[in-house]
Amino acid sequence: MALRFLDTNILIRLLTRDDEEKAAGALALLLRVERGEEQVAVSPMVVFEAVFILEKSYGVPRTKIRDDMAGLLSLRGLRLAGKQTYHRALDLYAEKRISFADAFNAALMRASGITEIYTWDTDFDRLEGIRRLEPEAPA
Repeated sequence: MALRFLDTNILIRLLTRDDEEKAAGALALLLRVERGEEQVAVSPMVVFEAVFILEKSYGVPRTKIRDDMAGLLSLRGLRLAGKQTYHRALDLYAEKRISFADAFNAALMRASGITEIYTWDTDFDRLEGIRRLEPEAPA
């Protein structure tokens, strides 16, 4: 079975149903992926772009984005390295109301055993187990 790449617009059509014909095609494809009849790969950029578009262009609530994306990432025939990190990032994104990029970095830090981050972004102050450090200019 050939591994094929899945672009963001397939996910967007399915989740927004803004084009019913394309949504039906996306659903049929992803059902085959779930049954293991097809295998598809997605990149981190596909996940990031989908979250961004759903939030910014369609106004989808964060909890719905989390639930929908987590379901898609769990499909048996969908290949993405480090799926657990994305699931944790989606939880942080929805629960802590921080950007998905910050949530992903925090999830990646936790998975790697890193507890400190150099940043001026105070969103990290809301995350348990992560200590934010600000770089200081030399005296």
